[in-house]
Amino acid sequence: MRRAPALALALAVLCAALPSAALGADAVWDALGAPGSVVVVRHSYAPGAFDPPGARLDDCSTQRNLDAAGRAQAGRIGEEFRRHGIVVGTVLSSPRCRCMDTARLAFGRAEAWAPLEGALKDAELRRRRLAEVRQRIDAYRDTPALVLVTHGSVVSDLTGVDVRMGGLVVLRRGGDGRFAVAGQLYID
Repeated sequence: MRRAPALALALAVLCAALPSAALGADAVWDALGAPGSVVVVRHSYAPGAFDPPGARLDDCSTQRNLDAAGRAQAGRIGEEFRRHGIVVGTVLSSPRCRCMDTARLAFGRAEAWAPLEGALKDAELRRRRLAEVRQRIDAYRDTPALVLVTHGSVVSDLTGVDVRMGGLVVLRRGGDGRFAVAGQLYID
């Protein structure tokens, strides 16, 4: 009988150490497949932390971009959606090349949408863009999943969840009509 508390403690420590994507992934995929779901995707792996000074939206060569691992990761995201039978509706993306590339490689298409770019250096613009994204999410009622491909700061601002590059946060509408985090997934 003395082993039971020790075993329970060991199990609790192990579960705490596991990434949340490993816990309940099937339930998260089920939530994503339900009508009206929204998935917020942080772009796939792109080396570095920020775009270089002077980066321009009209020139991908001036931006931080996906490397081979990031492109492969984006492809695996799309494969996992197909494997789980997730039908994708509208795909909106930050106009930054790493986000557009992630969306196109994963889902075959993307529509650039400026609010998903965020605004790290302008608090008022950041607030306005975030409000616009929230309005779009709140208005979403369609059956295929709405996909938003964006940056880590936008994911955390919208959901309160910090995810690695290639991470996904699934949102579902609750009984009160508001969206809430159903879970997160990471596809390596």
